[in-house]
Amino acid sequence: MSKFDVVALGELLVDFTQSGMSEQGNLLFEANPGGAPCNVLAMLRRLDHSCAFIGKVGQDSFGSMLAETASAAGIDIRALARDAEIPTTLALVHTLPGGDRDFSFYRKPGADILLRGDELDMDLLRSCRIFHFGSLSLTDEPVRSATVAALQAAREAGALISFDPNLRPPLWASLDLAREQICWGLDRCDILKIADNELLFMTGESDFDRGAAILLQRHPNLRLVNVTAGPDGSYSYYPAAGGTLRVFEPACSRGGVIETTGAGDTFCACVLHYVLEHGLEGLTEADLHAMLHYANAAAYLVTTRRGAIRSMPTREEVAAIL
Repeated sequence: MSKFDVVALGELLVDFTQSGMSEQGNLLFEANPGGAPCNVLAMLRRLDHSCAFIGKVGQDSFGSMLAETASAAGIDIRALARDAEIPTTLALVHTLPGGDRDFSFYRKPGADILLRGDELDMDLLRSCRIFHFGSLSLTDEPVRSATVAALQAAREAGALISFDPNLRPPLWASLDLAREQICWGLDRCDILKIADNELLFMTGESDFDRGAAILLQRHPNLRLVNVTAGPDGSYSYYPAAGGTLRVFEPACSRGGVIETTGAGDTFCACVLHYVLEHGLEGLTEADLHAMLHYANAAAYLVTTRRGAIRSMPTREEVAAIL
């Protein structure tokens, strides 16, 4: 089997995104295909990387829509399982002032958490350069055990491991369990994308430099840590022989933000794009600045549109804004 650039495992769901009011004064919601791991792959496909997704949706109309959307985006979905009894996971995304969001999930259970280890495509996992996952596949069984098995297979085959905690408190039985499972992911990844609120959650530090230092001390396996700070910009921390390199890039701010769904996933994809093209060895401050500059611009563009998978910017659109 030919090698895939990135294989991701996790949730593929429908984001019902708030999109105005009806004539009767009722909230309107647009059904946008989403799910963080698949969002990442959608952006990577825009950047011409080969990608495959492993996950589970229901044997329902939403599941069919998601499968068709992912396939149309150029993502290999041979490992997308379908559940005949449990429906596709749904999320309601309420937009807050400034473009931030509040989530309500319909996932007790949802099809994505029922992915089993015996449904994994081991050939895919053993033929990727990067394996990417998030914490939503660690909230429940059996998908938690499937994630553990998938990561082990990819690691043994020599893949780099990418992790995005993507904390969604309502989906966890307890915040202590969330910390425990996110810590498991932090112990096993090479590349970490973590948001400011997640850094605070895991370290107790609102100061990014101190928080990143704690993560690097606790998890010496980390080779590249990127912290996203919303409209402020992003930071990169890269352990090097002479000490940790620290770089900050301000956000791309040109107005027109509608909502921020998919921004972090777009950023994450652009970081993986940079790693695929340049590797993880010997990165310089200039390299990190270039990586963040590109990722911030792409992330900004997706905030000017609703949804994620179908809203990812093209190379040409990112180049134009840069």
